[in-house]
Amino acid sequence: MSGADVLQLLLLIVALAITVPLLGNYMARVYSGQKSRMEWLFRPVESFIYRISRIDSAGEQSWRSYAVSLLSFSTLAMFLLYAIERVQNHLLLNPTHAGAVSAPLAWNTAMSFLTNTNWQNYAGESSMSIFTQMVGLTVENFISAAVGISVAIALIRGLVRRRSSTLGSFWVDLTRSIVRLLLPLSFCAAIILIASGVIENIHGPTIVHTLAGGQQRLPSGSWGSQEAIKQLGTNGGGPSQANSANPFENPNGFSNIFEIWLMLAIAFSLPWTFGKMCGDRRQGGAVLAAMFVLWLGAGISAMAIEGAGNSTLSKKIEQASTSQVVGGNLSGKEVRFGSAMSALFDASATSTSTGASDSTNDSYTPLGGGVLLVNMMLGEVSPGGVGSGLYGMLLLALLSVFIAGLMVGRTPEYLGKKIQAAEMKLVAIYILIVPMFALGFAGVSIVLPHAKNSLRNSGAHGLTEVIYAFVSSANNNGSAFSGLHANTTYFNVTLGLAMGFGRFALIVLVLAIAGSLGRKQRIPVSAGTFPTGTPLFSLLLVGVTIVIVGLTYFPVLALGPLVEHFTAVSGR
Repeated sequence: MSGADVLQLLLLIVALAITVPLLGNYMARVYSGQKSRMEWLFRPVESFIYRISRIDSAGEQSWRSYAVSLLSFSTLAMFLLYAIERVQNHLLLNPTHAGAVSAPLAWNTAMSFLTNTNWQNYAGESSMSIFTQMVGLTVENFISAAVGISVAIALIRGLVRRRSSTLGSFWVDLTRSIVRLLLPLSFCAAIILIASGVIENIHGPTIVHTLAGGQQRLPSGSWGSQEAIKQLGTNGGGPSQANSANPFENPNGFSNIFEIWLMLAIAFSLPWTFGKMCGDRRQGGAVLAAMFVLWLGAGISAMAIEGAGNSTLSKKIEQASTSQVVGGNLSGKEVRFGSAMSALFDASATSTSTGASDSTNDSYTPLGGGVLLVNMMLGEVSPGGVGSGLYGMLLLALLSVFIAGLMVGRTPEYLGKKIQAAEMKLVAIYILIVPMFALGFAGVSIVLPHAKNSLRNSGAHGLTEVIYAFVSSANNNGSAFSGLHANTTYFNVTLGLAMGFGRFALIVLVLAIAGSLGRKQRIPVSAGTFPTGTPLFSLLLVGVTIVIVGLTYFPVLALGPLVEHFTAVSGR
């Protein structure tokens, strides 16, 4: 890493340190129903939505009703996006004359954007019309992010409330998330991105004449507005096939680090919101510290590994000449960003559920790609997607408290709520669902002949590509190793199923746990209570997270990235 890389990392950390308390406090006020300075703008918009949707803004729902509302709304949103894709050739704003999307690909894309995964088995410039990008995909980015935040807030209410049978209203939480949080922040972010060079228009491609006498077709579309919510909502689905490596999406070093900040802003601020809503900032601080340690460790590791480059290639170059090898592993990376900042971007994308990429993950060194893979295997809690990262980490906190209580003989309590067998069974199921679908589908894929035909690489790297695809889908990340040709009926269907179960099965479990905790009475702190708002608990939380990943995924990591690394080191 160069001094400039270290400086950019430090500036990013400072920006997050300023953002987290400001945004965290604001979200706590929003979801507590407190008035803001922009009430004159937000209140009429919300009242209009409640009126035309016949929503009782004062009503609340049980966890079952909350879950049914969420699932019903999400199902309807998926079918609407699917329909738009299938008939986009008959709709407006289609200057490129994009045809109807095939049924398997439309299913995969609709499920992908619905679940905040944003896996893209298509080239956005040619496969999707401007109408589909604006009305279908961009709107879905807002919806999926708002759903994740709503579930996290419902879990916080379950932890905080006493003997309550309700968790709030899904419709109110969804509306507030979009109107008061995502829309205004995305509007400001889009202006900054457009000012930095990201394109924003609704006309057809521009034909330019090159100095060599040829012609080049420059893309068009509403990229700036989609880019803003793509990163802010930890979605990751971009308007172009090259994603954030495309200069029209991510034109320079400033836009690159700004997009990294967008990915992390809400996800890191939600633990602060949690501490504020539960009346104890130390609790939120402990969760935030655990998330930060995991993210920083992954980010620095990826930057150092990719900055060092391919050891075997470096040795051969040094043997052939006396010149020094500089720049690290620049294969598949944009020179305007460099190897280290590209690695930080992708490490942050896989630490959240963004799935965006400003470089080709398939060209990373074995260990560098392994860091990205492990980030997703952690369950994306470092800091994870907007909402999903927080509720995932809070469930790991419940598990940590339970384990600590067994180890030291303390009462397993969290925020004054006893953690009993009912909650632990649900947490255990939560932890097992993603590995079950990710490893299960991957295991089937590496033995089916037609699935193996989609691999461009064999051996350990080919195994990593398949594992990466299903871990990315089941954890709702959406990034990919480009060596896998996944636009087939088999992969479109199986990846879509992994996305759906990885999102909604977990959400139902989280809401069930929230309902169980909300019905309990809070117990006063005693000498037998294990403290959870301390640095020690943060370290325990980090340890439990890493151990769970190690026990679940180490065999496949050993057969994939580690085998490839040691093979490369040996010169083969």
